[in-house]
Amino acid sequence: MKTKLALIYDFDKTLSPKDMQEFHLLQRLGYKDPEDFWRKCNELSQKTNMDGILAYMYNIAKEDPSITRDVLKREGSYIKYFKGVESWFDRVNTYAKDKDIEAEHYIISSGLKEIIMGTTIAKAFKRVYACSYYYDNEGKVLWPARVVNYTTKTQYLFRINKGVLDETNDIDLNRSTPDEDKYIPYSRMIYFGDGLTDVPSMKVVTGFGGVSIAVYGQNTKDKTAQNLAKELYEHKRATFMAKADYSEGSKIEKIVFAIIDKVALEERMNRFRD
Repeated sequence: MKTKLALIYDFDKTLSPKDMQEFHLLQRLGYKDPEDFWRKCNELSQKTNMDGILAYMYNIAKEDPSITRDVLKREGSYIKYFKGVESWFDRVNTYAKDKDIEAEHYIISSGLKEIIMGTTIAKAFKRVYACSYYYDNEGKVLWPARVVNYTTKTQYLFRINKGVLDETNDIDLNRSTPDEDKYIPYSRMIYFGDGLTDVPSMKVVTGFGGVSIAVYGQNTKDKTAQNLAKELYEHKRATFMAKADYSEGSKIEKIVFAIIDKVALEERMNRFRD
């Protein structure tokens, strides 16, 4: 069986330079300034003690009752990416394959799954774990079906580890599994994130021997994202920090290729122990 490596990504500000709702959806809802929407969501969360992710899902559905699954999926066509993202997955897959490793890509995001599934890169992922709605027969929103916040993100790492990828299968997820039967060990996981909401996932991955990469946007005028990535790195939440540039020859590519080389070497050494 070929050795597997999991590359696990947050989406907003990790693969894409801003929150996915800000490319077009909020304009559709009538917001000229996205901050007005997020402020409204935060106020609702504080007033009702509602989870912040549920607050934004509620406001989207409330402010446009006609919104449908198809409408949200079409929003994916407006998403822009950091440099190199669209060719990134094929490059990683090819390099890994040459080392006799199978790379699998996953999304764990607090954004909307339907929007992600409408992007040009959706086909690159083995699984997309993100917030989603329950819809009626006409595709209209009825209720939140799944909410992914910064702490619940970690359950999907457990799913990838055990190979229990179906979100509704909690029985097998919680069943004891010997380490030798795990689908992808944490030591062969790479987690990509951009902020404090990624800390629990970074800690899980690095705590069990994997690698986390703190990425930051390319706006040289605003050092906030870079300073946050530096904080994550210096506090050992992240193993590496790098600009969100996924193009050929970039620092991120060099880091990931080096990790692939390391995994390949470890597998070769393990064969001598048999």
